[in-house]
Amino acid sequence: QVQLVESGGALVQPGGSLRLSCAASGFTLDYYYVGWFRQAPGKEREGVSCISASDGNTYYADSVKGRFTVSRDNTKNTVYLRMNGLKPEDTAVYYCAAEFGDCSGRYYNYTTYYEYWGQGTQVTVSS
Repeated sequence: QVQLVESGGALVQPGGSLRLSCAASGFTLDYYYVGWFRQAPGKEREGVSCISASDGNTYYADSVKGRFTVSRDNTKNTVYLRMNGLKPEDTAVYYCAAEFGDCSGRYYNYTTYYEYWGQGTQVTVSS
């Protein structure tokens, strides 16, 4: 059974850090690009970041550039999102998604370009 499972969400103070994990099962992530999305209450799901399968490219939304870092460990079939300098506006449910191939800087933030989705993990930034 193909599955993506996110973990690592938590309540954190402004300025804090978290590392989210996206673990795949039922398929190997080696050949898939993985995107991170987030959805805050009452807002549309937005693309945050993407990491390619093979060309080494990564992409970030302007709102997280310089604070978030996406990485992958194919030996663990897992992709990570390191989030530093968290702000209250980063509060959302974070989802990972996967699709065969490499990220496109033009389309990585479109939900329709991903086949597999996780169930999400809650990140709350509040004092």
